[in-house]
Amino acid sequence: MTASARGGPAAGTRHPEWKITEGDWERAVELVTSADEIALACHVAPDGDALGSMLAFGQAMRALGKRVVASFGDRVFRVPRLLGFLPGQELLVPPAAYPAAPALMVTFDASTVDRLGLLTRSATLAEALIVVDHHPSYTGFGTLGLVDPAAAATAVLVEEFIHRLGVPVSTEIAACLYTGLATDTGSFKYSSTSPSAHAMAGRLISTGLRPEQIARDLWDRSPYGYLKVLGAALDRVVLEPEAAGGQGLVWTYVTHADRIAQDLPYDEVEGIIDVVRRADEADVAVVLKQDDEGAWQVSIRSKGAVDVARIATELGGGGHVSAAGFTSYETVDTTMARFRDLLRTPH
Repeated sequence: MTASARGGPAAGTRHPEWKITEGDWERAVELVTSADEIALACHVAPDGDALGSMLAFGQAMRALGKRVVASFGDRVFRVPRLLGFLPGQELLVPPAAYPAAPALMVTFDASTVDRLGLLTRSATLAEALIVVDHHPSYTGFGTLGLVDPAAAATAVLVEEFIHRLGVPVSTEIAACLYTGLATDTGSFKYSSTSPSAHAMAGRLISTGLRPEQIARDLWDRSPYGYLKVLGAALDRVVLEPEAAGGQGLVWTYVTHADRIAQDLPYDEVEGIIDVVRRADEADVAVVLKQDDEGAWQVSIRSKGAVDVARIATELGGGGHVSAAGFTSYETVDTTMARFRDLLRTPH
């Protein structure tokens, strides 16, 4: 199952003009309402938008009386500590307990089927697969794509989906949706923050959730070991002002050994990119983070002059114009050399 029912783009291509039709919504509602059991999945190493969107939808499905299972395809199945406050985690099962061939599967925040990790095969064997996403790098996999690159977060589309299914948004569902919206707008400071994003935040806050508590959980807490790893990463940071046609590049890396020395799990270092990207002299920021299996998970940010989604897609990843990523199995030097080559090409 590799193409949309509407005829999606070829695998590996970017499709920023993807639009959701009224017929798509009607078909999605029909698939969900007629299903007895629904299997949900989000991308590996889930962030706030991926996990928040999935758990919000899962709770809505439970309110409809559906049998629901939810998961993500990491080999080490563990909810990131920063997202441990999200309601609905009782719906989660490890990949080994996930249906091999679901009758209906819904994925969240995954622009390519490979981003589902250990759940990729379940996606290819599902009788029907609804993809809910907002990445312009979406490759068209699935039976039905509810994909809008103009949406500030996948959570925006999930709120609409829940509304069309007639499920009231509880405080618990709202907390999950707000987490997705807040994380993918960078706490409402990225260019993706629109009037409609603020309006959605207002609707969610009106359910009684506490945005200040969610903000604290997401951005204002970290173990002491994080500070030590951050210090090591900043000690080796490199500024290349001539890169990207003079727009500038700043980058660093975090090794597995850095984390192990502080007993720090991988998900705790995600926020380092937000510190590195502050350098005034560089439009592009890159942080390479070595995971527990030795691969480098590469986070890229741009202040707007460079389309980093284009580069990430060329390197097997994807994302947005100003925020993207990819996985590298090569050395730091080789990975950065390939990255610089793509920075030199027209953007």
